[in-house]
Amino acid sequence: MEREVLIVGYDGATLLDVAGPVDVFDGAGQVCGGYRVRLAGLGGGFAVTAGLRMRAEDLREVTGPVDTLVVVGGQGFTRAAADAELLAHLTRLAATARRVASVCTGALVLAAAGLLEGCRATTHWAYCAELAAHPGVEVVPDAIFVQDGRTATSAGVSAGIDLALALVEQDHGAALARLLARWLVVFLQRPGGQSQFSVRSRVPPVREAGLRAVLDAVVEDPTGPWTVERMARRAAMSTRHFARVFPRRVGLSPARYVERVRVEAAATALESGDDGLDVVARNCGFGTAETLRRAFSRVLGVTPGGYRHRFRTTGAA
Repeated sequence: MEREVLIVGYDGATLLDVAGPVDVFDGAGQVCGGYRVRLAGLGGGFAVTAGLRMRAEDLREVTGPVDTLVVVGGQGFTRAAADAELLAHLTRLAATARRVASVCTGALVLAAAGLLEGCRATTHWAYCAELAAHPGVEVVPDAIFVQDGRTATSAGVSAGIDLALALVEQDHGAALARLLARWLVVFLQRPGGQSQFSVRSRVPPVREAGLRAVLDAVVEDPTGPWTVERMARRAAMSTRHFARVFPRRVGLSPARYVERVRVEAAATALESGDDGLDVVARNCGFGTAETLRRAFSRVLGVTPGGYRHRFRTTGAA
C-alpha cells in the first residue's frame, strides 16, 4: 500500500528540513513502493535557504486525505505560525491524516494550530522555551524526536532525518530503515540527545550580572573547584540566596550546570584528541575516568568511548 506523505513548507523554511525527510521517504518509496511524497505551500512554491525556491503544490488545492502530514521548520516559522490561512489548512488536513509530524521549529507552527495540545513534543533546543509557552504542550527538551500517539516532533534541522527513519521503521520494519540510514550515511538511532549542544547557549537569559559572570567563568575554567560557596562569592551573593536563585534562573542546580559544562569540555577533548579517559577526566574536572563515565551516561546517554568512536574528527591525531 502506497502511503501519501505531504510535506508543508513556507517562505523562510530551512532547506535541510525539507530535503532530509523527502530523501528518506522517497528513498523508501523507491525501494518498496511504500510512499508517495508531495510538497506543498500556501500559494504553491516557497523560498528556502540562500534564496532557493522550491516548486510545490498549492496547499489550498490539496484535498487529502494524506497519510502523514509533515510541517518543516526554518527562520520563517514565526510568520507561518501567525498565518491564519496556513493554520486552517493544516488543521483541515490533520483531521483526516493518520499522523502529524514536524521538523525543528515546525513544532511551533503545529502548536499555533492547536495540533500539539495535550501532547509531549520537542523542537530545536533554542526554541524549547517558546514551545513550552503554548498551553497544553509538554516539552521534552533533550529528545532528538518525540512520538506521542499520532503526533511526532523532532529537534533541530537534521533531526528530521532521524524522525523520518523512525516512521519508516514503524511502517516497513528495521531492515528498510537500516538500509536507508546506510545509504544516507547517518545513524539509524543516533546516540545522545540535544544535551550534546552548547550548555551555555541553552541557558535562558539571566538578568543578574553576577549570575552571568558565574556561568561564563565555569565555561572558561571547567576544572575549577566550583563549589556553591565559590560560585556565590563570584556572583556577589550570599550562599543561601545564590542556591535559591540559580536554579530558578538557569533551570539547573549549580552542580548540574558545572557537570554539564565539564561533559561538554570532555566531549570536545574526545572529539579532537587521543588522550586516555583518565587524562581527559582530570583535564576536565572529573578527577577519575569512572566519574567521567557516569556523568556522560547521565547527560548524553552514551559512554565516553562510544562518543569518541562516533564523533571523533577526522583531523584528530
